[in-house]
Amino acid sequence: MIDVTQRRAADAWFLDRGLPAVLRPGALVRRLWPRSAPALAGFAVFMANSALLVAVTGKHTIDIDGHPTRTEWFVLALLVLVLPIAVLVGWLVSRISTLRAKTVAATVAITIAIAGGILGGPSPRVLVDLLFEGAVVAAILVLTACGAGSILGWAVQMTMSNLAAVGSLMARALPLLLLTILVFFNSPVWVMAATVSRRRLWLALVFLTLIAVAFVVSVTADRVRPIMEAGDPADDYSARLAGTPFEAMPDPASVRPLSRGERLNVLFVVAASQLSQILIIAAMVALLFLILGLILLSPELLAAWTRNGRSDGSVLGMTIPVPDSLIQITFFLGALTFMYLSAGTVSDVEYRTRFFDPLIDDLRLTLRARNRYRAAVAAP
Repeated sequence: MIDVTQRRAADAWFLDRGLPAVLRPGALVRRLWPRSAPALAGFAVFMANSALLVAVTGKHTIDIDGHPTRTEWFVLALLVLVLPIAVLVGWLVSRISTLRAKTVAATVAITIAIAGGILGGPSPRVLVDLLFEGAVVAAILVLTACGAGSILGWAVQMTMSNLAAVGSLMARALPLLLLTILVFFNSPVWVMAATVSRRRLWLALVFLTLIAVAFVVSVTADRVRPIMEAGDPADDYSARLAGTPFEAMPDPASVRPLSRGERLNVLFVVAASQLSQILIIAAMVALLFLILGLILLSPELLAAWTRNGRSDGSVLGMTIPVPDSLIQITFFLGALTFMYLSAGTVSDVEYRTRFFDPLIDDLRLTLRARNRYRAAVAAP
């Protein structure tokens, strides 16, 4: 048996690694408000941004076409920066060490969100905005209570940590970049992008993405299954638990097999680690083509390639001064990149050595900690 402080530290250790399925029943519903602080802080950024946009434009909708004014350029900058700022704020809040400080952060975040909904929410009706905020906060609390919030928070942290490897991964994507350039400078592709509906495009993107994800998950499952079925990892992993909540916990005489939930959780974590790296590169490639299109596309070239297609576009219901065909071909090339890299990285020896093998090594350490935790915590 372990004391309450040690158990809470162990619970937090697993939650930080995106493994809520390891915890004993009831652990996920404890300290729900402070654990929801990172997500609430990110949501508060969006609501504050909405209030700022309404204060600047005087409208609850974004409609920018032709040549943007200075104010409209400022609005576009706010739209581009809101997501990375929200992620950064959520990550900073997640780094807070004490429960009291996280509780204060969650309370401040919900206060800012409510103020943003009153001063300038996404709808001109205050009551509708407040109901929307209530639904979002309830969803955050529910996701946190069922463990999904821990997995999503871990995925965000993993994505940010993978940004350090962008240079190396981008270099590996250069051959693909040369291939997709041929697709970019292809008039029939532009005609398709200008004529296909956004709904059909999203169906195609989801189809390509599901194929790539299924391939990565199936290959990852084949590589991870022997580790999950092996029982106790090698003895040299015990020394690496020094300084963790599991240092004083003894190794069990017999290891409890992983439950189905734990297996799915471990598989998701390993697969998501790889997919987050691939997604970063796909997004970077898509951004490069978006910038290239903004540089090259003149009104005459756009008319020739798209048969007089739209010179503006829409994203999430907002009209922006970017050709709709360029937006759609950017999405399409990003999906192609994601699919290609998903197939290439899982069979690449150098990728396995630099990225996958350290991930498996960390998994073995986590399973050693899990075995000690399961033995030390009494069954309900």
